[in-house]
Amino acid sequence: MVDRERVRRDGVPRDERRPEPATALDERTLREAFSCFPSGVIAMCGTEGDDPVGMAVSSFTSVSLAPPLVSVCLQTSSRTWRSLRALPQLGLSVLGEGQDTVCRALAGREEDRFTGVRWKATEHGAVFVHGAIAWFDCTLRDELPAGDHAIALLEVGRLWTVSAADPLVFHGSRFRRLDSGERSAVPA
Repeated sequence: MVDRERVRRDGVPRDERRPEPATALDERTLREAFSCFPSGVIAMCGTEGDDPVGMAVSSFTSVSLAPPLVSVCLQTSSRTWRSLRALPQLGLSVLGEGQDTVCRALAGREEDRFTGVRWKATEHGAVFVHGAIAWFDCTLRDELPAGDHAIALLEVGRLWTVSAADPLVFHGSRFRRLDSGERSAVPA
């Protein structure tokens, strides 16, 4: 009898699969390798005057419980990040399954990003996207240089969540669904 957990769909045992060495360490190869790891997607938004400004970000990470900190990585050349970093409050909306059109809009041209996107602003200028599964009201605590990116450390002041909701998952340059089959709560 074959242990199905240890065999891939093509019949090759999982422990026999081996990555191949990269021929070059260029941008295309790095993007391909980085896309092997799935991630959720957030909308990071605020207001400049009365107008929303924001972007889609797939490099969101929880950092600390005490104090409550999260981080995101952003290209240093991003004009949107230059605008957002100057705002007193930022809204981080964890996009939910089915919000791929919202993600595409927020990753598109700056002047069109909020076309068709429903949003709400707080009194301090954080902007949250309707339909998201969690909202984090944050302030920028620190920014660290990291090559062609910056790591933004954000302190969470308030949050809202939707229980038992599935996130938008980005993997292999495509949006995907989580597997609904429950196997284990603890990674092997």
